[in-house]
Amino acid sequence: MKIALASDHAGFEYKEQIKEHLTRAGHEVRDFGTNSNQSVDYPDFIRPAARAVATGECERGIVLGGSGNGEAMAANRFRGVRCALCWNVESARMARLHNDANMISLGQRMMDLETALAIVDTWLCTPFEGGRHLPRLRKLDETT
Repeated sequence: MKIALASDHAGFEYKEQIKEHLTRAGHEVRDFGTNSNQSVDYPDFIRPAARAVATGECERGIVLGGSGNGEAMAANRFRGVRCALCWNVESARMARLHNDANMISLGQRMMDLETALAIVDTWLCTPFEGGRHLPRLRKLDETT
């Protein structure tokens, strides 16, 4: 699977660990930065990753920050992106099962690395349930 990956400075360390984890699992990773833990503005890195998912260049995306909140907000500005802020394995499972989340946002300051990797793995292997959830997802993409 081709996966977009991006972070700000506060998510940089986990981004690098997740990149290695995904590559070892056979995924193709497109890293949109940042490339250090020097302070940066998260939209500069999250927006290109979300755009890659929105256009189909990447199948899924993972974004990281200190809490993950701003990163999720930035990603969700793109039509067709469903970025879920995940804080544990169950939130990641439900994001795929019921919401067909094609992106997740993680907060490096909110969890340990083991939890972050477990969230990523759960999100990647959980299928979308479809059914009653499809009309709800269509409403997300309606023009307001």
